[in-house]
Amino acid sequence: MKVLIGGKGKMGSLIVSTAEAQGHDVLGCADVFDLSALEAGEADVVIDFSHRDNLSWIKDYVTAHHCALVYGTTGITEEDHAVLNDLSTQVPVFYSSNFSYGVAVMRKLLETAVPLLEGSFDMELSETHHNQKKDAPSGTAKALLAIMNQRGEYREVYGREGITGARGKEIGVHSLRGGTEAGEHTVYFFGDNETITITHHAQNRQIFVNGAVRAAEFAVTQSAGMYDMNDLLF
Repeated sequence: MKVLIGGKGKMGSLIVSTAEAQGHDVLGCADVFDLSALEAGEADVVIDFSHRDNLSWIKDYVTAHHCALVYGTTGITEEDHAVLNDLSTQVPVFYSSNFSYGVAVMRKLLETAVPLLEGSFDMELSETHHNQKKDAPSGTAKALLAIMNQRGEYREVYGREGITGARGKEIGVHSLRGGTEAGEHTVYFFGDNETITITHHAQNRQIFVNGAVRAAEFAVTQSAGMYDMNDLLF
């Protein structure tokens, strides 16, 4: 594949080295401050894990060159989602808040566990990330929460403080930030005299990069549409 990378940060550098190691041709990295890489040739796919500010030029590039898009930037707005949905009517768009295969499996586990446990267990969610992460809760935590509260029946409580009283029909969401933690997500099911936890711990960012390159290899073979990690599970 000919790959264009959005952003020039740590994730962008890892994607470059991983894609090149797997035999792909990286045209370069571009961001809103330096778009010179856009002149390097026509990409088969754009991979972006950077910042929502890059979505504007990515939209124009993908539309002009009719290439696939792999998008993993979190903290995006409803308007950004609308842009991605519009692009998916023209090109393959692979979007996920987390490109770890293990997290994709964790989501499947939750889809099974939540209907079985929510009636008699209290549910809580925690996520931990490095001290440079800009958004909270993480995009992955929001995706897990959507499974836990699929029907919107629970009040979502982001941290607790003061005299809160007995819990009602709610799900607590807790964000921890510190050090170089790559990412940990835990869902708790608290029952009478028993607790079930489902945890995914990312040991480094490489797992997300591996998933992104795999997603790109998948996306370039597809017709226009919206794809996610579920499409790589089967």
